[in-house]
Amino acid sequence: MRDRFVVEGLNGQKTLKGEIRVGGAKNAVLKALAATVLFEDDVPMTNVPDIEDVKRMHELLDALKTQPTILKKDIAEKFRASIVLTGPVLARYGAVEFPFPGGCVLGERAIDLFLNGFRAMGATVEEDDSYFKITAGGGKLKGARIVFPLVSVTGTETLMMAAVLAEGITVLENAAMEPEIADLALYLNKCSAKIEGAGTPTITITGGGLLHAGGISYDTPPDRIETGSFAILAALAAEDVTITNCNPGWVEVPLALLRQAGVNIETGADYIRILASEVPYKMVSVRTHEYPGFATDLQAPMAVFMSQCEGEGSILETIFDGRFRYVDDLVVMGAKMTVMNPHRVLVRGPAELSRKNLTSPDLRGGLAYILAATVAEGTSTIDNAYLIDRGYQHIEERLQKLGLNIKRESVE
Repeated sequence: MRDRFVVEGLNGQKTLKGEIRVGGAKNAVLKALAATVLFEDDVPMTNVPDIEDVKRMHELLDALKTQPTILKKDIAEKFRASIVLTGPVLARYGAVEFPFPGGCVLGERAIDLFLNGFRAMGATVEEDDSYFKITAGGGKLKGARIVFPLVSVTGTETLMMAAVLAEGITVLENAAMEPEIADLALYLNKCSAKIEGAGTPTITITGGGLLHAGGISYDTPPDRIETGSFAILAALAAEDVTITNCNPGWVEVPLALLRQAGVNIETGADYIRILASEVPYKMVSVRTHEYPGFATDLQAPMAVFMSQCEGEGSILETIFDGRFRYVDDLVVMGAKMTVMNPHRVLVRGPAELSRKNLTSPDLRGGLAYILAATVAEGTSTIDNAYLIDRGYQHIEERLQKLGLNIKRESVE
């Protein structure tokens, strides 16, 4: 049995009303859970989203209780964030074994950033067709200066956590600047870690002993990808929708593009309100970029928005080369899109979308299909709901409260 979503489209009408609350950030809580390996005591957590990737991380952590240096293959292969556990496990136990990480298929995602970082910290790496075994020299990682040839969020987080228990000082250059990284570092510092510069391109970590939470809770920040996704949904289909429990400052670039297109947006300290516009939207173009640029995770939902704008624009994907797999399905629905190469799509609009039976290609593409089905005429289905459940908590229940006719059903 598997689940799918059934969506009754609004046929281009903007009727959604009400409030939708942003949940805890997937890309923050998964790293915080991995960081618990660095602690000598329990880590209390709040605002933890009820999503499938969090469940998989809990399963991996539970398995470590019996085999503390092995990431269980059948679990780790299900989600990309499993790789961030390698840093804390290697730092604490002096060794780690793990399979090639799984998750969404988004083109080439090199693991060399991690392996070379561990080597720089004095570890040896053995590998076969599907497994890696890493051993710290003398059972302890050593501080090092590591320059990332490419900006990597998970690479930055993994090596930052590994350095917390390493001997000496580690400096990470060309580090990622996502707010979730600074948020994690802030919490670890409260618990006796010594991390400076998180949220900038240079992070300096002075290694020490095991961390101690002492009852201090990790409060998961709001999910900026969910925030941006809901803003795009509201731009497409809202009469009057307010997105609450969010940080508008973390999605300034997507909001700027929506405003440029003509979306009526009001923001406050922790909310975004979007009202229906009386005039057609104007086309915009998008270039994905590491934070604070336009997040690659919002690229597919933004493509749906662009399909409803007047004019011609393009999407330039600078991070992954396998993220346009959703385009063919949107074209069948009526979107006017042309894949120019693995990194660029041309979009012409507006287009009237019609119902289709779809299968989620990946987490963010699956959410884009829900948006497309919302705009379309007729009833669409989105199969493989699990992929969407990996990052969006009870999505159908939350959208129902806005007035969307969406339901979950199980199929053989």
